[in-house]
Amino acid sequence: MRVLLVGSGGREHALAWQIAKSPRLTKLFAAPGNPGIATLAECVDIAADAVETLLEFAKRERIDLTVVGPEAPLVRGITDAFLKAGLRIFGPTAEAAELEGSKVFCKNLLRKVGIPTAAYRVFTQARAALDYVKAADYPLVVKADGLAAGKGVVVCAKEPEATAAVETIMIQKAYGKAGDRLVIEDCLAGQEASILALTDGKTILTLETAQDHKRLKDNDRGPNTGGMGAYSPTPLVSREMQERIEREILVPVVHAMNREHRRFKGVLYAGMMLTSGGPKVLEFNVRFGDPEAQAILVRLRSDILDLMERVVEGTLDGASIDWDPRPAVCVVMAAKGYPAKVEAGQPIEGLDEAGRIPDTVVFHAGTARRGDTLVAAGGRVLGVTSLGKDLLEARKRAYAAVQAIRLEGAQVRSDIGSKALRDA
Repeated sequence: MRVLLVGSGGREHALAWQIAKSPRLTKLFAAPGNPGIATLAECVDIAADAVETLLEFAKRERIDLTVVGPEAPLVRGITDAFLKAGLRIFGPTAEAAELEGSKVFCKNLLRKVGIPTAAYRVFTQARAALDYVKAADYPLVVKADGLAAGKGVVVCAKEPEATAAVETIMIQKAYGKAGDRLVIEDCLAGQEASILALTDGKTILTLETAQDHKRLKDNDRGPNTGGMGAYSPTPLVSREMQERIEREILVPVVHAMNREHRRFKGVLYAGMMLTSGGPKVLEFNVRFGDPEAQAILVRLRSDILDLMERVVEGTLDGASIDWDPRPAVCVVMAAKGYPAKVEAGQPIEGLDEAGRIPDTVVFHAGTARRGDTLVAAGGRVLGVTSLGKDLLEARKRAYAAVQAIRLEGAQVRSDIGSKALRDA
């Protein structure tokens, strides 16, 4: 099978790592890929959102399956374009991807179906939003409607923070058209968990659980990021809780999307808050999470191409997944300045030493080659991921690998997975 992987981050490196294991693979391309992915695939210089160029490449290279990693090309309609051309592609259509592409659409769908989520208001004018936050109860959450690379969500403890968030998103247009509309919602209290599932629009196959760490600093302090680390599985989600989330949230959403004539095929990712009143939806994503993908995919023993093909062909019914029972921890090494103004270009050293730590994989996220030197080239630079006989060993290995890597100014949380140990 000839496969084209679209994307260039840590999630895509983890996908490439799994795809490369498939005995069915004959050739793997990545567009645009990164230096880590280049050890597994032939990287081609095509941007992930250059839909027409990607389509022409897939036709020319007789690609059997295209796998889309990031959300932006899905929202832009890459799946629709490929399907129209008669090519197989893993990922939802543009209409289905609106579940992530528009928080307003998502929240309105949840309200329509009666799925538990935070109370919210939608704003299209900055003045109305500013008036609202002056009189609101706190804490609350301000969200840009559209895609903002995981950074368009601001948790606000007091009115000045909310005012600043509204001004940044709606007036300064920090995220462009993504900030044309705002969702302002109540701040839910509890523990966050990530529930991912494969679905072909008829059958749902839930993956192993994970917990992401969104804030930049230890103990969930600092600004929101795209994710500073994750571990899988999380003991915060029992088997009973997972089945409840499937029954009360995932299944109704898939049915609701079908009723909206937006059949969802791909990865359905529910960001959950486990509150005292039960699980509630924070958001939906339409692709593998990053960094959850790194922690989950290193545990996958089944052939990922078989699973993806079943999703594409609508034959997921009867499928099962084999998992490595050992837990995994992914620790993100972020560049200096992230998530604001990132300083790039710093050399990265020590990867060979880190890779010698047992059951450890260093996934590239924001890296580039400058001659023979590997350098930082993005906000989140590396996802250092380790398996262990238990969570304690997985954490020990991951942080030992982090210590082996030299990256000037790197920002690293020291508490990835500690919630699970504390609550065990």
